[in-house]
Amino acid sequence: MILDLHNHSIKSDDGRARVENYCQWIRKRELPLDGLVLTEHRQFDTESDYRKLEDTYGLLILKASEVETDYGHVLVFGVNEDLQNAFDFTRVDLPLDLVLREARRCGAVAAPCHPGRINVGLCAHYGERGAVEGVELIETLNGGSRSGEDDRALELAKDHGYRGFGGSDAHIVSHIGRCATRFDDEIASMDDLVQALRGERFEAISWKS
Repeated sequence: MILDLHNHSIKSDDGRARVENYCQWIRKRELPLDGLVLTEHRQFDTESDYRKLEDTYGLLILKASEVETDYGHVLVFGVNEDLQNAFDFTRVDLPLDLVLREARRCGAVAAPCHPGRINVGLCAHYGERGAVEGVELIETLNGGSRSGEDDRALELAKDHGYRGFGGSDAHIVSHIGRCATRFDDEIASMDDLVQALRGERFEAISWKS
């Protein structure tokens, strides 16, 4: 099963794509995706219900979040009410160790994204301040990465033994499906995704030109 784990809709401040347009693009272009995850910036979207779109387009649509920490941006999968009360998702300076600890306590998974990116990636902060205990999973393939950024992420994963996943980081319709994650097992819910990301039966894949 192939899921694109990192995308933004118009719910994000810099997103310019409607979720239905993502679905239409996937089907029109016959992209090999079984679903997508919406990771809106500094929030968790509790309002949107995408079940009709799932039925119409035959795609799994899940919701997560992208938060900002003192070590760069982090995707959080499995957000629930307890986690929403654990820290302020709107902050731009959340302590990474807090996000990792509270995600684990609440049954979620927190994973630094685009770690090779300047300023908002894990690599630069590790270079300045050292590694953070508790990181186990990072985004090694990102659809918005510039030259060399994914290479740095892959090297970081190798050096620290981190598992790696892929996501497009799409903000416009045509960018979805650039990178994704192939799972050995079927994913039908966010609980399934969280359980899968805690294991090792997946790999990051890319179709970037």
